[in-house]
Amino acid sequence: MAVAKIAKEQTEGMAIHFHVNIGKMASSVLCCLRWCGDGGSGHIQLKEMPAVQLDTQHMGTDVVIVKNGRRICGTGGCLANAPLHQNKSYFEFKVQSTGVWGVGVATQKANLNQIPFGRDAQSLVLRHDGAIYHNNEERNRLPANSIPQEGDVVGLTYDHVELNIYLNGKNMHCPASGIRGTVYPVVYVDDSAILDCQFSEFYSPPPPGFEKILFEQQIF
Repeated sequence: MAVAKIAKEQTEGMAIHFHVNIGKMASSVLCCLRWCGDGGSGHIQLKEMPAVQLDTQHMGTDVVIVKNGRRICGTGGCLANAPLHQNKSYFEFKVQSTGVWGVGVATQKANLNQIPFGRDAQSLVLRHDGAIYHNNEERNRLPANSIPQEGDVVGLTYDHVELNIYLNGKNMHCPASGIRGTVYPVVYVDDSAILDCQFSEFYSPPPPGFEKILFEQQIF
């Protein structure tokens, strides 16, 4: 009888110990899920940066943006969602269908319904005919044999002074300048033109010293 009593007490003790351990384990799991204990005071949750893409909050009324903010069609213009804060930025546009189009940089004051861009001080753009316009003045022009055609990729670099144009990775050596203030990548289309923007995973590597557009939080 004494032996049986001792065995029973040991069994009950093990059961109590088992339940206590299970309770502690469950409590630990809940703490991890809820960031309890110190209230998460020693941890900084990193905010994921949004992707750079065309901004449907800053586009013309007759513009259509598809492919997750990467393709523009319709009529009018659209800004990207990231300003060019860094010293040297690079981005690309691929001509999927020809027509009337333009690519470059612009401020948020640009009239995105009035095309072609480059008619005022708020935009600096390469137009589909190879001319680069700012403030209604032709600032430079691509060589006659280098007008972008369907399937071509137009690369652009901007260093807060000059906008330079690359065609399928080749420098066109036609810098243009003059725009002031905070600028964004900009594109406009009309007459059945369709363009795709490329803000990462480029068709051609950026020129030395230039890189993809970074949000301000990623720079500092």
